[in-house]
Amino acid sequence: MVAKHTSTYTSGKNGDVTVRRVLAGIGWAYLIETPSGMILVDAGSRGWERRILSMLKESGRDDLRLIVITHAHLDHYGSADAVRRATGAPIAAHREDAAAMLKGETHLGSVRGWGRLVKWTMPVVERLLKPPSTDTDIFVDDGWRLDEFGLDAFVVHTPGHTPGSISVVVEGGIVFAGDLVSARGWPHAQWFYATDWPEIGPSIKKLKKLEPVRVFTGHSGSAIRGDAFQRIKSPRS
Repeated sequence: MVAKHTSTYTSGKNGDVTVRRVLAGIGWAYLIETPSGMILVDAGSRGWERRILSMLKESGRDDLRLIVITHAHLDHYGSADAVRRATGAPIAAHREDAAAMLKGETHLGSVRGWGRLVKWTMPVVERLLKPPSTDTDIFVDDGWRLDEFGLDAFVVHTPGHTPGSISVVVEGGIVFAGDLVSARGWPHAQWFYATDWPEIGPSIKKLKKLEPVRVFTGHSGSAIRGDAFQRIKSPRS
């Protein structure tokens, strides 16, 4: 599992950065390994903390320093509280999504296409996978840096999917974009749910200006190459 879902990149002051991809329920979590410590981006669905902790153990590390949540949907922060209790690592999230996490809620907003089916079944899904109340230790905003946690990286506020959706940009062009975009089938803008559809396009443009070389998403273990990311079109508002 480690070999199949592990990639290493050379990333400026970070040196070699290893990304370990963990399928944690219906979403992917990402462990970023640096010489100074481990960072977890997203925590999958509720009940999948053992998979994340197992990946930590397999990597030979016990120094998880931070858990970053890209947005307040149950498949991204469901196991965050359990991982925090097991490791002591604080949870960082945007203040605009912190209230939903505290209530253990998932707000889909306006839905399109197959998203209508998910919204119709959400009451059942929440009964099965509803996250516990998850408080935020660190409230982040656009430009917040992760240097003190051992990673030369910063947060970009990329709203639209949720009000507090964020992306983590690592020096050298590695981006973790949550559900802003999708790699399923082909690289494209996320088109099922949004609390504000007109914000999706500007959020994608924000990241394009940074010229990423790899973009990891919430529902595909394969990263989007930089040239393919630049060709992604904004969804209709």
